[in-house]
Amino acid sequence: MHQDKRLPKNGKEGAIFGAIICTLSVLTIGSINMILAAGEFNGDVAMNMLIMLPIIWVIVMIIEPVAIGRFAEFLASKFISPTDGFAARIMFRTLFTVLGMSFTMTLIGDIMGNGFTTEIFSNFIQIWPRNFILALFLESVVIQPIARFAMVKMHEAQDRKAAVQTNTQSI
Repeated sequence: MHQDKRLPKNGKEGAIFGAIICTLSVLTIGSINMILAAGEFNGDVAMNMLIMLPIIWVIVMIIEPVAIGRFAEFLASKFISPTDGFAARIMFRTLFTVLGMSFTMTLIGDIMGNGFTTEIFSNFIQIWPRNFILALFLESVVIQPIARFAMVKMHEAQDRKAAVQTNTQSI
């Protein structure tokens, strides 16, 4: 099935798929947010990005599969039925994952950038809608398609390798 080739089939592939999505998300969304928070891109911002983005990546790689991904899967299951197609499943899963991750990472990002301040919640109200829309757009149009393309290519390579092994064994 075409659908099977676009998504991970096992835990190892799931980790690769997740790492692709998290890496692209942190690089794009994290970078945009850091530049917007600074008001410009300069050497100090670039250095800050080099220091902070790997830390943010680790946080995202832990939070998404442990908490947000499970919650998103639970919520998506309430809106989709077994007869729904691939696009509907991906749409709801992406929507709820982005909702949870943008909410969580907006708070974490503000704390990492500004510390615990009394402005956390007022900053959140201003920044989260932008983060949600930005993340939903990038995940839907750029990041998820790249990750699914990588899965298709990985599965095609596995199929070629299996075909070569089968041909070799039958000789």
